[in-house]
Amino acid sequence: MSSARKLNLSALSKKLVKDSFRYFGFELTRYRIRDKGPSPLLHHKIDLLFDVGANIGQYALLSRAEGYAGRIISFEPLFTAHSVLKETAKSDSLWIIHEKCAIGDQNGEIEINIAENSYSSSILPMLRAHSDAAPQSAYVGKDVAKIITLDSIFYDYRRAKERVFLKIDTQGFERAVLEGAKNSLGNIQAIQLELSLVALYEGQELYDYFFSYLKKAGFEIWSFVPGFTDLRTGQSLQFDAVFVRF
Repeated sequence: MSSARKLNLSALSKKLVKDSFRYFGFELTRYRIRDKGPSPLLHHKIDLLFDVGANIGQYALLSRAEGYAGRIISFEPLFTAHSVLKETAKSDSLWIIHEKCAIGDQNGEIEINIAENSYSSSILPMLRAHSDAAPQSAYVGKDVAKIITLDSIFYDYRRAKERVFLKIDTQGFERAVLEGAKNSLGNIQAIQLELSLVALYEGQELYDYFFSYLKKAGFEIWSFVPGFTDLRTGQSLQFDAVFVRF
C-alpha cells in the first residue's frame, strides 16, 4: 500500500471515530490519537486489552484507529455510558462489553457519583481542585453498580500465553483496581493508568505512589501522555503513564 493511501486511511479512521461519538451526542475530547511513535499496544504485541473505566468507548475506538486489532474487554459502571458503549461496540466482534460494573478491590455493590461530563464520574468524592478547574465535571447525581475485582474475571477472558494490556481510567480509584488484580498482575505485560499530580478526589493516591507500586511489581515506565490541565493557571493536574514489564 502506498504512503499516500495509508495516510488517507489514517485520516478517514480518525474521522469515523469522531463522527461515531457525535452521533450519540458526545464530543471526542477524552483521548487523543498519537501524533508520534507507535501505540504501545502494537509495539508490545498485545493480544488482549482490558479497558477498565471505558466510559463510552473512547480509548478502545482510538486504539482501533491506531491499528490495534486484538481483543478488547471493556468495563463501565454507569447505565447511560454502558448503553452507549454496547451500541458503539456491536459491529466489532473482537470487542466485548462486560455487564455493567465497576472494577475495584471487592465484590459487591458500590455507589458512584455521576459527573455532568460523564467521564469525570467517580466512586470517590470530588475535591474543589477538580471542579473549580473544570466546572462541567461537577457531580449531578448518583448511581449504584455492581463492583468486582479484576482477579475474579481475569481468567474468564485471558487465554494461555496472551499478552495483556491493562488500561485503568477510574478517576482516583486506581489503587483499588490494582489491589483487586494482585493475582493477575504477573500475567499483565503493560499498564496504562491516569495519574494525578494533585489530589482531585478524596482519598486518592498521587502519581508517586503508583511509580513505586508498579516498580515493586516488576514494571518500568515506558511513556507519558499529557492530560488534564487547569486552563486558568496552566497547571498540569493529571497525565497518563504507560508501564511495561521487561
